[in-house]
Amino acid sequence: MRAVRFSEFGGPEVLEIVDLPDPHPGPGEVRIAVRAAGINASDWKKRKGLMDEELPQTLGYEAAGVVDEVGGGVTDVVVGDRVFGFSTEGAAQAELAVLSSYAPIPPSLDFPGAAALPAANETAMRALDQLGVVSGSTLLINGASGSVGSAAVQFAVVRGARVIGTASPSNHEYLRSLGAEPVAYGEGLVDRVHSLTPEGVDLALDVAGSGILPELIGLAGGPEHVVTIADFTGAREHGVTFSRGDTGRAVHVLGEIGELIGSGRFSLPVVQTFPLAEIAKAHRVSEDGHVRGKLVLVIDPPTRGSR
Repeated sequence: MRAVRFSEFGGPEVLEIVDLPDPHPGPGEVRIAVRAAGINASDWKKRKGLMDEELPQTLGYEAAGVVDEVGGGVTDVVVGDRVFGFSTEGAAQAELAVLSSYAPIPPSLDFPGAAALPAANETAMRALDQLGVVSGSTLLINGASGSVGSAAVQFAVVRGARVIGTASPSNHEYLRSLGAEPVAYGEGLVDRVHSLTPEGVDLALDVAGSGILPELIGLAGGPEHVVTIADFTGAREHGVTFSRGDTGRAVHVLGEIGELIGSGRFSLPVVQTFPLAEIAKAHRVSEDGHVRGKLVLVIDPPTRGSR
């Protein structure tokens, strides 16, 4: 099968499309013929050597496609079903991928739309679970307009929370459409939040990693009320919880998102697609950091006899 891989750290030019052996699912897993795979900031961080040291590396933790092989004990899907989910092997940007957690694709979604959901939604839901966001909570989200932030806004609103979200002024109307009260980030943020809620907030989620943890701690009344998904160093320095997948994933979101979409309580992110051959271009766009919504690789089915 064709797959994205790099054998040295560096810029987007180190990315290659290579032929690798076809993977096979273990017990409880399924293999899909990948039709779309999500791109995340962790991809270019890995490529630059900022996360994992081993080489070579494949990429991709989320994908959508058609089941073409099932592992032992799998009874909830059959070959031919459309599913989306997570590849714990980190090799979903390929023609074939093994999914360890998966769910049926909601009928209203195409493959790129489904591939845009797992990582951002799981990250957002996990952080809200760790914070204990419930009805009546006032939650501040720093970096609310990106794929994770906008998912967190919507999940928190569904739970009955009041949400205040930071974003650039150009994204304020977008945040209002999701149910959040927008404020501009940058100098004076604390005063702007206090103008909306003089007593501060109950909880704060840092998605942007912009060095603002001390301000969030002050607004939320202590580090125990703050979670970050983006500032590992700051979390250690200030005693804030750093949310990461290896401490337990909120994979329950895969089975819940379809009903939220169908009921109109979750708006899908804007999806920008790239063919597999343009993976380097997709990385450049991702690394630029000015993306609203989600970047997705679209993978055409292999021609007959090419596997």
